[in-house]
Amino acid sequence: MKRRTLRSAWHSFTGSPYFPATVIVFIVAVAAGLFAGSYTYAMANPTPRHIPTAVTGAPASQLKRAAFVAGMERALGASLDLEPFTTYARAHEAVEEQRVFAILQQHGGRPELDVSSASGASVAELLTQAAPAVGARIGAPAVVRDINPVQKGDPRGLAIFYISLASVVVGFVGSTQLAVNAKALPPGRRIAFTAAYALLGGFAIAAVVDWGLGALRLPFAESWLILAMTMFTSGMVFAMFSVLIGRWALLPTWGLMVLLGNPSSGGAVSWPLLPSLLGAIGRWLPPGAAVNAQHTAVYFGGHQHAFPFLVLAAWAVVASTVFWLRRDRVTAKDGRGAGGAGAGASAGAGA
Repeated sequence: MKRRTLRSAWHSFTGSPYFPATVIVFIVAVAAGLFAGSYTYAMANPTPRHIPTAVTGAPASQLKRAAFVAGMERALGASLDLEPFTTYARAHEAVEEQRVFAILQQHGGRPELDVSSASGASVAELLTQAAPAVGARIGAPAVVRDINPVQKGDPRGLAIFYISLASVVVGFVGSTQLAVNAKALPPGRRIAFTAAYALLGGFAIAAVVDWGLGALRLPFAESWLILAMTMFTSGMVFAMFSVLIGRWALLPTWGLMVLLGNPSSGGAVSWPLLPSLLGAIGRWLPPGAAVNAQHTAVYFGGHQHAFPFLVLAAWAVVASTVFWLRRDRVTAKDGRGAGGAGAGASAGAGA
């Protein structure tokens, strides 16, 4: 009798609004811990592992160069992945292509380290702090120059991360609002409205940051396109999950885009300083692709890569296709269910 009473009470509870409310309480608590943990793990104590570095010229003293490199690796707790170039011009081209983060050369027995803050402000800061101390220890004072500084309105190099984050979050928030307030839209029109708010939202972000605040001088058309693609992709990822798992779609969207995607994007902490796993997968996720494309557009305009655009396009196409096909099935299923219920009601009335 007691077991039957407990079972009845459980069924009553699961059928009431208190059950999903209770589930949400625990989900929010877990999500809060994961949110804090993911960002702290990725960003609180960035540690270099491998820093690609160009090496040029014929040094006057191999011993001095070897001592300087060894001292830098001890100071950083990381290895300098040295890539030799025959000329400084070729080494500089490698910086522009974002293959290396610094150029090491030696003149008159004194090491010279050219860093590129635009390639990664956090990496450049570590190198700039370590080089003079190491040079002093080996008796060869090091000269450090920043050959590609960040823009004055963005001294920490974080503005690109912020605008990419805004496009990701607002992208799927907009999709949730369409799902709630315009759920009767056919799949094609839902996709069209997602594209519409992505275009307008991307324009608004670029206009505020560039024209309004002057924080970044953007290549406006290209930056607008990247922001719009990011917002559209993020919105369609939520739409995809909404037809796959229904009302809990925000959970995998939040996990993919915010808990995993943003910390691993390389926007706040350059990829050589990220934990190895995050640095490897971040570029394959929409937030990482957005940061990568935007960063290159702003600081390395003549060397834009196709890869981040292909990543965004692939996510957008897959998500849109799944949404279109599954939404049609769900709509058809709901229609058959409604038709069956109507037929049953008519039969009952005729009887």
